Amino acid sequence: MFGKILIANRGEIALRIIRACKELGVRTVAVYSEPDIDSLHVQLADEAICIGAAASSESYLKIDRIISAAEISDAEAIHPGYGFLAENAHFAKVCESCNIKFIGPRPEAIELMGDKNRARDTARKAGVPVSPGSDGTVDSEEEVRKIANQIGYPVIVKAVAGGGGRGMRIAHDEASLVQGYQAARYEAEKAFGNGAVYVEKFIVNPHHIEFQIFGDEHGRVVHLGERDCSIQRRNQKIIEECPSPLMSPELRAVMGEASIRLAESVGYSNAGTIEYLVDDDGNFYFMEMNTRIQVEHPITEEVYGCDLVKQQIQVAAGEHLSSYVVNATPRHHAMECRINAEDPDYGFRPAPGSIDLYYAPGGRGVRIDSHAYAGYPIPPNYDSMVAKVIATAASRTACIRRMSRALGEYMITGVKTTIPFQQAIMQDPDFIAGKYSTGFVEKFLSSGKYPAKG
Repeated sequence: MFGKILIANRGEIALRIIRACKELGVRTVAVYSEPDIDSLHVQLADEAICIGAAASSESYLKIDRIISAAEISDAEAIHPGYGFLAENAHFAKVCESCNIKFIGPRPEAIELMGDKNRARDTARKAGVPVSPGSDGTVDSEEEVRKIANQIGYPVIVKAVAGGGGRGMRIAHDEASLVQGYQAARYEAEKAFGNGAVYVEKFIVNPHHIEFQIFGDEHGRVVHLGERDCSIQRRNQKIIEECPSPLMSPELRAVMGEASIRLAESVGYSNAGTIEYLVDDDGNFYFMEMNTRIQVEHPITEEVYGCDLVKQQIQVAAGEHLSSYVVNATPRHHAMECRINAEDPDYGFRPAPGSIDLYYAPGGRGVRIDSHAYAGYPIPPNYDSMVAKVIATAASRTACIRRMSRALGEYMITGVKTTIPFQQAIMQDPDFIAGKYSTGFVEKFLSSGKYPAKG
């Protein structure tokens, strides 16, 4: 086991990793930007090193400064968390060249599966269904029009790099296609430094289902079921649950086997997530692979009774997959609400500021993953997530009621949050019945069920 690990991240995921390290008896090094000096991950780590200014490009994305911090502190490994450099193959290679263990998959796997176009091709070769689309990147308006006419509208233009809903545009006709093609390329170039895009058939109102896979460095790969991430706004997830109300045991088995087959085909190790679009008839199509731990990993932990972050560290240290992961079986139902500092009454506009009062809910079956506290200033420079509320119960109905109760107890003043919006969803008859897809939030808002002011 490692003696010391540097966490190349911030916020709740940095805190989550620190806690896992403490339970493994591993010392921790936090890195932080100037405005994050009062963040909890800085306070709770054994050591902390400032790596730059507020802008991510001058701190959390500065590979040379992070490597220097690891060398100065004698850290043997780096955990990247999610976001920032978590899926940066070059960063993983630099760690390797500096004899620092990157807690994640091999750089080659990150590079292959991080390019969505190459990932689609890899999925095809592994016998995993993919939606119709271009064979590679599309480099001209003429080419994108030709492909769209072949596969039929609607289509979606996607960046080959990155994620989080950026570099994606849906087109229902030729005019919106040309505009969307240019917009996706510009946004992808700005966000990821790579403006390459591809085109695929857009599946109308699908379910967004992802499978948690885990591999060790000895060739063993398993899956730990699925998460339903269909409740999202502008491709940003708001509520996730495990298991999915859509899933049957038969479909879970088929999709789980496909996920393992794909992971094995690239020699995958450590935590990863394979994402699919699934229609109401149970047809599923590979979408992408995230070569890192996911924001919503806690609901899998609660349902399957395992610690995925500890397992990441153990696998990176050369250990075999733990028996509690290999033999894990679903035993509960869990949901996660991402609490963001946004104002749902006014189009979910960002609401940075300082938290005045902070009281987190508790009680049986309620878990809070958060770095927030009373007096904490939410900086405008990063993701707006304040906390994750995870509710676990014996049934889906009980889980919804527990989540509703927890959201009702949560008190955060001084900034606007998404809590009222998520409370409203918990009362919606269609959500309660499990009748939802990726278009749920837009339909919910347009129906007037949540009376936004602007």
